[in-house]
Amino acid sequence: MNLRKNLKMRFHSMMMGVFLLLAGSGLAVAQNLPNPSQLSNSQLLQYYQKAKASGMSDMQIEQAAMAQGFTLDDIAKLRRRLTEEQDGSGRGTFRRDTVSTGRSLGYQDLPTRADTLYDSLQARRMRIFGASFFANASLTFEPNLRMATPRNYILGPDDELIVDIYGNAVDNYRLKVSPEGTVKMLNLAPVYVNGLTIEQASERIVARLRQAFSSLNRPGGGTYANITLGDVRSIKVIVTGDVMRPGTYTVSSLASAFNVLYLSGGPTENGSFRRIEVIRNNNVVSKLDLYKFLVNADLKDNISLQDQDIIMIYPYQARVELLGEVKRPGIFEAHPGDTFGDLLHYAGGYTSEAYTASVRYRRNTPKEWRMGQIAANETTTFVPQNGDRYEIGKILDRYENVVAVRGAVYRPGDYALEPGTSTVRQLLAKAEGLREEAFLNRALLHRFQPNMEPSILAFDLGKLMRGETEDIPLQRQDSLVIKSVQELREAYSVSIAGAVNKGGQFLYSEGMTVSDLIYLAGGYTEGGVPYRVEVSRRVKEDTVGLMPSQNTRIFTFDVQDDLAMADRRQRFVLQPFDLVFIRKSPRYEAQKTVVVEGEVRFPGRYTIDNNTERITDLIRRAGGLKSAAYLSGARLTRKVPNTDLMGNRFLEKLNQNELLRRATQADGDPETAPEPPQRLNRELVGLDMASILQNPALPSNVLVQDGDSLIIPRIVETVRIIGEVLNPSIVNYDPAFRFKDYIAQAGGYTDNARKSKVFVSYANGRLDRTKRFLFFHNRPEVVPGTTVNVPAKPIRVGRETTPGERVAILSLLGTLVITLIRLF
Repeated sequence: MNLRKNLKMRFHSMMMGVFLLLAGSGLAVAQNLPNPSQLSNSQLLQYYQKAKASGMSDMQIEQAAMAQGFTLDDIAKLRRRLTEEQDGSGRGTFRRDTVSTGRSLGYQDLPTRADTLYDSLQARRMRIFGASFFANASLTFEPNLRMATPRNYILGPDDELIVDIYGNAVDNYRLKVSPEGTVKMLNLAPVYVNGLTIEQASERIVARLRQAFSSLNRPGGGTYANITLGDVRSIKVIVTGDVMRPGTYTVSSLASAFNVLYLSGGPTENGSFRRIEVIRNNNVVSKLDLYKFLVNADLKDNISLQDQDIIMIYPYQARVELLGEVKRPGIFEAHPGDTFGDLLHYAGGYTSEAYTASVRYRRNTPKEWRMGQIAANETTTFVPQNGDRYEIGKILDRYENVVAVRGAVYRPGDYALEPGTSTVRQLLAKAEGLREEAFLNRALLHRFQPNMEPSILAFDLGKLMRGETEDIPLQRQDSLVIKSVQELREAYSVSIAGAVNKGGQFLYSEGMTVSDLIYLAGGYTEGGVPYRVEVSRRVKEDTVGLMPSQNTRIFTFDVQDDLAMADRRQRFVLQPFDLVFIRKSPRYEAQKTVVVEGEVRFPGRYTIDNNTERITDLIRRAGGLKSAAYLSGARLTRKVPNTDLMGNRFLEKLNQNELLRRATQADGDPETAPEPPQRLNRELVGLDMASILQNPALPSNVLVQDGDSLIIPRIVETVRIIGEVLNPSIVNYDPAFRFKDYIAQAGGYTDNARKSKVFVSYANGRLDRTKRFLFFHNRPEVVPGTTVNVPAKPIRVGRETTPGERVAILSLLGTLVITLIRLF
């Protein structure tokens, strides 16, 4: 991301240079062009595009901008403005010339045509220590033009001096150094200040002003002068060598070497970060080592530049690569006299997990690679060579002096193998000793043999702790395992079921009684009885009195419901894995209810009085039937279990038919139509209510059950025709009508009707279907309240029969019928 931002900033500075170049070369349209700060970003872009169309490269545009006298401060202002505009618009239409390859790439094409090449080159450069410093778009070394007048500042043409006179006389002069190197004030002779420091020039100017102010700056004179630096001049500095953007730069006279280095983009991939020279009048006046600044923040070599200074960046002499467990892995430049310890300093030193006993390295020879190793005591004397590759590994994931104890001790964990913790007894003492439940007959010491094969040493822990056997010396990575008594047996539990509030499994405790377990289970339920408590016990060792085929003992006894402690029967002691069963009272059960709806005198919910109550008894308790009761439509529905999936599908179908039938009743009289039954977990019980009432001894007079629902509808005088008919409707029942008459009342069959599968649903929920014999159909009977359902033909999958095939089939069937008639 920083690379992309750096590219943008570079393009913006190029665009600023375009305007100056075009203004000076006559490519601009108007003669009186406005100041660049008054132009919009789109106008600057137009100038840039014109310069590119004339064949200029981005580098030439940028160098031309510097040559036109634009100061570093002006460049920074335009760069910030264009950066904000570019980030806001998101346009990527500028072009960039890659300095390292000389290949012109469209910035808009970077993600498609040159991303791989460019990113790989930049990634390689970014691995060089210090390269990321010059890629930081938010960093700037622009000089501070508002600081106090620097000492020993050398004056030159275009510098401005401000002379303030105060005291007995007050005056102010702004003196600009002429190309000849002089300044002039009032009517006095010019003063030559070129090449002088600000202090030397101040003495000359004050001496000349004394011709007009005789007591100026004299003791007791009362008139004083203060001379400071105003606007500063621009100077030209040349940057050459292995630099990202070589050329001539116009900068402020306050600029330093770092200002221009940062503006030029820093060294290239082959440029040196440690061999940079500032040349003035063919003499080297300063040698820069950027590592001093990057590592130690040392800026003492960052001298102020003068006009026509040359900054030369030489190619690097030696580079090495540090990988692995260092704080700043990367490629580092080795200066003559550097050791491997210096490289570690540049890389920030080892990480906390670095393997420092030795460092492996790879070195190139004239013919092949060579491997080597640096000992810990050689880091300050080992001299690196160009192309070395050093790999700092991690320390081993193990301990050199650790032993462990696990299990029934107060402080299990890892301990250091050291004097005072070198035997088993000493280790147990460090772990605060054994817990009370520790198993003393055996303990295991896991140990690795010299070839790292695991082994186990078993010993009697009790004897060792009592001093009856010798203590066992420990070795590195030993692990002592001490089990508890509970870990060496199955977890003890007891269970209780039946008429208790919270039955289930409970943890067994020594001395637990039946009363204790009932207490833990929340006591008896309302229907639970304290007598006939049954305990089932596993047979483990004592088999006296048991048959060979008997594997359990059964104990039956009574327990008082108050769980009193005084009763001896309450103190039956349980053993692990006992099963306790609490019985329920034989005649205790929750009330069972049924629902009677429809045409009875007292509809509602009724409690089943006894286990022999039947449908006729229920009708009698409901006050008998009303005069409008339709016995042929009486229905009885009953709850069924959820596990019968096929039954549930069947019930779903029955419920659909029930909804159809009740819709028919609602159409007849919506105010008195019964509510539809619950759709889930109910089945229909076939009834012939008229026969049952005439003869209650019939088997169909079934016993009622909990959750039954009996519905006696009122008289229905309609018939409903639905499905594949032209006009599904409800018509009046007519005893003179036949089945086909009702179909005709609904407009007849549709073309998609499946006539052979027509079925009816009666008011009592029963179904009847069309029966077929050869070409004859026996239609079901239609009575009041019937719903006639005409299903649709199934969707055929595959090829349908052709008319010719159908004719052949009919001919064959006709022949078969004639043959049968002749035979009989």
